[in-house]
Amino acid sequence: MLRIPEPELMLDPDQAAAYAGADFEVPHQRFIELLSARLPTLPRAGTALDLGCGPADIACRFARAYPAWHVHGLDASPAMLALGRKALAAYELAGRVSLYESHLPDGAAPLEAYDLVFCNSLLHHLDDPLVLWQSVKRWSRQGGPVFVMDLSRPPTPADVERLVQQHSEGEPEVLRRDFGNSLFAAYRPEEVRLQLEQVGLGHLTLEVVSDRHFVVWGS
Repeated sequence: MLRIPEPELMLDPDQAAAYAGADFEVPHQRFIELLSARLPTLPRAGTALDLGCGPADIACRFARAYPAWHVHGLDASPAMLALGRKALAAYELAGRVSLYESHLPDGAAPLEAYDLVFCNSLLHHLDDPLVLWQSVKRWSRQGGPVFVMDLSRPPTPADVERLVQQHSEGEPEVLRRDFGNSLFAAYRPEEVRLQLEQVGLGHLTLEVVSDRHFVVWGS
């Protein structure tokens, strides 16, 4: 099945609010569990960069799991960042998690290098996937850890429909539609391996971890 791109940015406030209000408890908590398991030697404290942080749910979960760390989240959607700042206030994390509007690949981050770079579900939004991997290289400290999780494009449209039914039952129609579009826009693991080789990150480990997710991790 050929890839069908989707819009890179979620700019509509109603769409962003629907996404932020969706139940991502299982995949987002799984992200933190996998990161912890694959990167067991993270230092006690540091500063992490969350690329494409959206409404900051992953950043908040990471900050709660690693209470001595700070997180800088980058996103190009003002609507998403506004929702993220509300989440920081609700969880009382504004002192350790900071969000910034930044559009890759040319956007800025507060620091030149980070102790950890992580990313959840940004890759499938990008027309040029190398933008993500080049950004990972740009902001990772020499030998620093990296953890990326994203969707994997299913083999057929029927598989897309099955996954939407299985994992989005009971969600609003806008979220079911967006999930299906994201599956059509996702990259296959073999495509991601080629992307990593192109930017000199072929040493990172790529691992399929569910019926719809893979992770890329290493140093």
